[in-house]
Amino acid sequence: MTTASRDRTVLVDPERHGAYSSIGEALVDSVDGTVVSVAAGTYAETLEIVDRALTIRALEGADVVLDGTGADRPVVLAHGGRVGLHGLTLRAGGVAAVRADHAELTMSACSLRARYGPAVLVQGSGPVTITDTTIDGAEHGVVLEGASGVLENVTVDNVSGDGMIIGLGADPEIRSCTISGCGHRGLYVYQHSRPVVRDCRISRTGRAGIAVAHRAAPELSHNSVLDTRGVGIEVGADCGGSIEACDVENTAEPGILLAQGSTARLRTARGGTGPGSGGSRVDTLLAELDGMVGLRGVKAEVRSLVDEIQVNTWRTQAGLPTGVVSNHLVFAGAPGTGKTTVARTYGKLLGELGVLARGEFTEVSRRDLVGQYVGHTAEKTAEVFERALGGVLFIDEAYTLSRLAGSGGDFGQEAIDMLVKLMEDHRDDIAVIVAGYTREMDDFLAANPGLASRFSRTVEFENYSPDELVHIVERMVAAGEYDLDPRSHPVLAEHFARHTDEVNFGNARAARRLFEGMRTAQSSRLRGSGRIPQPAELRALCVDDVLLAIRR
Repeated sequence: MTTASRDRTVLVDPERHGAYSSIGEALVDSVDGTVVSVAAGTYAETLEIVDRALTIRALEGADVVLDGTGADRPVVLAHGGRVGLHGLTLRAGGVAAVRADHAELTMSACSLRARYGPAVLVQGSGPVTITDTTIDGAEHGVVLEGASGVLENVTVDNVSGDGMIIGLGADPEIRSCTISGCGHRGLYVYQHSRPVVRDCRISRTGRAGIAVAHRAAPELSHNSVLDTRGVGIEVGADCGGSIEACDVENTAEPGILLAQGSTARLRTARGGTGPGSGGSRVDTLLAELDGMVGLRGVKAEVRSLVDEIQVNTWRTQAGLPTGVVSNHLVFAGAPGTGKTTVARTYGKLLGELGVLARGEFTEVSRRDLVGQYVGHTAEKTAEVFERALGGVLFIDEAYTLSRLAGSGGDFGQEAIDMLVKLMEDHRDDIAVIVAGYTREMDDFLAANPGLASRFSRTVEFENYSPDELVHIVERMVAAGEYDLDPRSHPVLAEHFARHTDEVNFGNARAARRLFEGMRTAQSSRLRGSGRIPQPAELRALCVDDVLLAIRR
């Protein structure tokens, strides 16, 4: 007579005769498919499971603790195979509590803590399923690299680093999870990962609630982000995905930050940056603007212009009169303060709002407008102007047109006079933005009696503060897929504080030069090591790299 095969169950209970006295002993005797049931107690064990299909489960109502705090290895380490952990409490020392390498991991109703390292580390495709599990105390809560699967009803609290890290192309579904009390970010998504994150609550983080970097594209919907020291949701350049119906409250400004170059779609997000019609391209462009470091006054000016244009559109549709609004602006301030970037975004906004036909951007300087003989300047200026119709004409260092006015042989004044006429003739077909130092731009506006009246307002671009410049460097570091030693931050801040008041200080341009210097210093250091560096070393920018770049 034969019986149908089924998974075997064995008992671990040091107090019972006939049962196994340790979990490790039971695993040695178990075949694939075995369920190891564990009685209440504390088991000072670490388990390594290689290419096995096993389940470790606490007996119903039993308090089972796997204590690996005295070991330098994970409490449970799985290589390949399929491992299930249910109803267990795991305490780790200096490494992960649970680590799965190219293994299928299932966890439910577990409680984890790790002194250092992540509570859960999964590397490889998985899949992983973690449900109804609590992590209280670790360096990072859950780290998934390249894995798929589901995380549902997972609570992460009181971690010194990031609550969850989703990297290396991982694409799990993260549902109804709670992340709080994180020293860094609540959820960090990077390196081409595409998780679906829904109905999660993230709060009390030392940095951004959700941060997206390195070409990742998560789908974020119906999440709540609140009480964060950093911004609510931050999406880096070259990152995509979507943000839909997310609540962002009591975070650093802006609530939702989309860096320039991000393709993330912002749809009906509350606490974000849209002026009213949530989910429109205008919302996304304003979010890109908010994604720039600093420039609080500039952002407010652009928003007020957008609001005025939008209201005028509604008034026209309602048959009400509207005032005349000039699209021409003066951008005044030092180099490297974002004038060109803001001008590009402004043109796109005017295009999306229907004010301009195309919203395209044409940047010129004195040499593009001024000719070499009488009559040549008017011709060149008219050609440039006509080419820019339907978009934005951005004239950088416009004050150089008037710098030599009145001196023999200079035709800059002719270009100014021609611009005044063309701006009047095509007032609704183009936005002209002139940019330069504040004092010099005052002289430029005085070069023709009708010039100043052609511009609706002057937008003042202030110098970046030392902290803002450090933030700019940090963004460059992240975009380049480097890791900056946190001890470098006060060094950078002190360096910028010494130079920001200099007359010819380049602001963001100076930050860019310093970052390039840091990369050069790192290259010299690694090349001189006499060996091929590890990937982590290739990413690391240390304090010495920063100091060397500063000295140069």
